[in-house]
Amino acid sequence: MRRLHLDLTPARTSRDFRLLFAAGTVFYIGGMVSYVAVPFQLYHLTGSNFAVGAVGLVELVPLVVFGLYGGALADHVDRRTMLVATGVAQIVLTACLLANAASSDPQVWVIYVVAGLLAVAQSLQRPSREALLPRVVTHGQLPAAVALSSFGMQVGAFAGPMLGGVLLAGPGPAWAYGVDVAGLLVATGLFAALHRYPPSQESEPPSLAGILTGVRYAVGRRDLLGTYVVDMVAMFLALPVVLFPALASQVFDRPELLGVLYTAETVGGLAAGLTSGWVSHVNRHGKAIVVAAMCWGAAVALAGLAPNLWVAAGFLALGGAADSISGIFRGTVWHQTIPDSMRGRMAGIEMLSYSLGPLGGQVRSGFVADRTSVRAAIVSGGVLCVVGVGATAAWLRGFWTYDARTDEYARAERERRAQAGTD
Repeated sequence: MRRLHLDLTPARTSRDFRLLFAAGTVFYIGGMVSYVAVPFQLYHLTGSNFAVGAVGLVELVPLVVFGLYGGALADHVDRRTMLVATGVAQIVLTACLLANAASSDPQVWVIYVVAGLLAVAQSLQRPSREALLPRVVTHGQLPAAVALSSFGMQVGAFAGPMLGGVLLAGPGPAWAYGVDVAGLLVATGLFAALHRYPPSQESEPPSLAGILTGVRYAVGRRDLLGTYVVDMVAMFLALPVVLFPALASQVFDRPELLGVLYTAETVGGLAAGLTSGWVSHVNRHGKAIVVAAMCWGAAVALAGLAPNLWVAAGFLALGGAADSISGIFRGTVWHQTIPDSMRGRMAGIEMLSYSLGPLGGQVRSGFVADRTSVRAAIVSGGVLCVVGVGATAAWLRGFWTYDARTDEYARAERERRAQAGTD
């Protein structure tokens, strides 16, 4: 039973991990408040669903371009400096949203412009934040550190929208943006309290050639490529979120319980995080990722077949737990095998895999639902996810057979850290 408990060892032993964990959790809570405030305000101002969806189009190009560039930058500059500088930029930009919402005549164009600029700042920041984790804990503590970080994100994903909904139903969007500004101020202050983390001696200035080197490195390693492909396949084929409103109102005739569907996966992720102490004792991470991703797809398919909304929510919670476990093991592979000189660029590619799969998944789900039915779109997506993930594992045998004890990249990182005295 002790192995089920969330392993707090990284938080007990590393001051900078505590700072990163606290900053990331506060940052994510505030960010999720704005995440629900922006579409709410846009719909209130325009009455157009397309206007709400267009925010994703505005954010797409900055996400791709600056995610990759931010990864290259994270390999060349002090990562604490990047976190603080991009944090300050987000404070200023979110304050612009607050001022616009508080004005007597809020402007739609301001929301779009600031959303695009925020996507730039966030895309530049995240690779540095992700790449810093292996620098603040020992090699053996990385699975527990990834699980703790994932748990903090799940807390934000659960608490942020709830808080945002309360604020939007009461005082309005300006207060929601104000909470995000306050969270960004706290998170940036915590980032500033970190030690300096200068780049490795092998670092080189950001360039297109350096970015392409990172892409070739990711594609050339089958174990690493598998972590990206599995996540993109699972999200593209099985992500059902865009269909939740139709599922609640048209299929189950319970529109008042829509929030249950939206929170079910997060509740499952929180439960998985609280019982994640066992992940540090697993070494065959490739198999664990594949099995967890297939369980996610199966749970989504069963949710589409559920006789009522509560049963569907139960299956979605199981799916959220499986997705969280898959994410923990993917993060462990990344952090235990990627050399520090490449870690920022790999974090940039990771960010794209996290983002592009869900964006494509929303399009796929909506398209299939319009041409068949909501249930058919959800069930077929879940089944195709199981098949697609299985096919990926068969294609990338080096990923399926990955073992942290024998993998050449994991061994090299352990030896490098031991020689450098960082473990």
